[in-house]
Amino acid sequence: MPHRPHVRKIALPALPSWLPLDGFILGLIGTVALAVLLPVSGRAATITDGATTVAVAFLFFLYGARLSTREALDGVRHWRLHLTVLVCTFVIFPALGLAARGLVPYVLTHPLYTGLLFLCLVPSTVQSSIAFTSIARGNVAAAICAGSFSSLLGVVVTPVLVALLLGGSGGGFSADSMIKIALQLLAPFLAGQLLRRWIGGFISRHRVVLRLVDRGSVLLVVYAAFSEGMNRGIWHQVTPARLAILLGVEAVLLTVMLTLTSYGSRKLGFVREDRITIVFAGSKKSLAAGLPMASVLFGAQASLAVLPLMLFHQMQLMVCAVLARRFAARAPEAAVTGAENRSNRSGAQADTDSADDAALARV
Repeated sequence: MPHRPHVRKIALPALPSWLPLDGFILGLIGTVALAVLLPVSGRAATITDGATTVAVAFLFFLYGARLSTREALDGVRHWRLHLTVLVCTFVIFPALGLAARGLVPYVLTHPLYTGLLFLCLVPSTVQSSIAFTSIARGNVAAAICAGSFSSLLGVVVTPVLVALLLGGSGGGFSADSMIKIALQLLAPFLAGQLLRRWIGGFISRHRVVLRLVDRGSVLLVVYAAFSEGMNRGIWHQVTPARLAILLGVEAVLLTVMLTLTSYGSRKLGFVREDRITIVFAGSKKSLAAGLPMASVLFGAQASLAVLPLMLFHQMQLMVCAVLARRFAARAPEAAVTGAENRSNRSGAQADTDSADDAALARV
């Protein structure tokens, strides 16, 4: 047997646990930088706007084709958990956003507050909620159903909440805005749902390619929105100090939601795995759904409206990455996700309650 030379393995430095590597975020940062340096204008801007309209419609078509209505309906038996997540997403979050109105104009400018309130109105995420729930050894099946419920309802609930709570800033209940919502969001989404029976297999087989199309559409929306902001000169309103203040306000918002979902779910009597699901699904907001919605609902004002959502998205990834690992480290040895074994876990669950509180407090 030929002698194989010994190859020394070089250990690469590990990324900090609080800094998840997210290529999509890097793409967003690059797209924003491109829009700042080379904003599209004139005839090219008109073409870009048309492409953005088509991209948003196609994005929501894929959104509808991916979501399993059956999966969401199968979770009705766990209705208390799903109702709790929906209340967090579409009631408590908006209430906190309205409470922040007192920060205008001394702490936040009105355009930044509009973006902050819009952030509070978008649905929860699906993929990242499932991923973090899985890492933390929570109820993954419930996370899938909760994310699906939130996404399905968000297509209708978010535009209505924007119209009710933002009024003129979001276009109100004008016929034009309702037509845009129907044509660019609802119609493609429903078409995707109706055709899912026939194209679901194709979507699953080409998931990687379609994800690139999905993310490319979002990047196009961001480029068009930020280019418009540069052309209108509205970015001069965002000073470094204002940006730092916005980050501070969002940090408080995320902390409040993580605390409410953690302690509230315990008071409601949920088992540990379900509490983990509520923490991650109830405290997160969807960038992939929010950005296209903003382009339809806010039009030329979309650039500042999406800035708080983009910042919050990265913040929630960083914080929840830490939290998921700490939940996993404190999971009981006998923890299992099968519903048939839940009655045997009460003792182990009680032993880990205080540890979970400590994990949340340290984030």
